[in-house]
Amino acid sequence: MKKVTDQHSGVPSFAEVMARLRAGQDEAATQVFDRFAGHLVALARKRLDARVLQKVDPEDVLQSVFRSFFARYPSGQLGSFASWDNLWAMLVVLTLRKCGRQMDYFHAACRDVRREVAAPSDPDGSALAGSADEPTPSEAAMLTETVERLMGCLDGRHRDILALRLQGHPPPEISSRLGCTERTVYRVLERVKQWLEAVESEPGEG
Repeated sequence: MKKVTDQHSGVPSFAEVMARLRAGQDEAATQVFDRFAGHLVALARKRLDARVLQKVDPEDVLQSVFRSFFARYPSGQLGSFASWDNLWAMLVVLTLRKCGRQMDYFHAACRDVRREVAAPSDPDGSALAGSADEPTPSEAAMLTETVERLMGCLDGRHRDILALRLQGHPPPEISSRLGCTERTVYRVLERVKQWLEAVESEPGEG
């Protein structure tokens, strides 16, 4: 089979990188990590408030996200991805879930961050509380399908709007960065909300 790469730079195509990752090649994992790490750390830092940031390093969230992804993708538990945008959306969702778990954990009445109570560690020593943020194989498959369907419904600027919103940027900033009106941003976000509500209300198959 002919090797598909960027003809000008020699950079492997998305499909090739994912095939290598599925085969367990460290180089492919490094490419994925390097491509998204900085953006995901920034996202985690925005999502965790000041109190929680005293207990949880965004880098720990990042490591937990990639630990989950790299452990599950090669075995097919996360399905497949059509593009870098699809993969990015999945990593954002995982990051938001893990940040949400940290916020819930440290703001729960019995785990108030104002009390000096150390969070239990993962087996590998990272200071992330709880493990309920890890999706089951079936949840991960459903999440992957939902993300891909959602990204497939959007194109061009609309996809960029969703990507920036997932990163935590407010509508006025998105409007400024993309050169569109705030009304357009809110209209796209409302469309996404309605789409997700419609998907959630769909009867299960089987």
